[in-house]
Amino acid sequence: MSVGHTEVTGDATGPVVSCAEECGVRDVQDRLGDKWTVHVVVELAAGVRRFKELQRLVPGISQRMLTLTLRRLERDGLVTRTVYATVPPQVEYELTETGHSMTHLIKALVDWSLEHRPVIAQARREFDERQP
Repeated sequence: MSVGHTEVTGDATGPVVSCAEECGVRDVQDRLGDKWTVHVVVELAAGVRRFKELQRLVPGISQRMLTLTLRRLERDGLVTRTVYATVPPQVEYELTETGHSMTHLIKALVDWSLEHRPVIAQARREFDERQP
């Protein structure tokens, strides 16, 4: 999008979304759009997980990135962190009600991606063939 472009184009009735003024959703969208949030939320949708379990279930995520992602999700009220007074301390993560409500959006995005994957792959091939 260009610097001045702030609308998603819709049909003749008008834009689907408009944020001509700062509409306050960018920080929330940034959370959803980061590299690891969707993967972590998908794993937590299946139930309570411990840190190391999440690390195993999300291929490629480093300990640092998992820590940062979980902290951000907790700060946003999407995940709860429970620490048990054991030696060593046991920590569990779980989606909140708000976090669970986000899984419907993620499922819709996954469904859209699967449905349109062949068309996108074809468009990429055609684009790449036109490049010098």
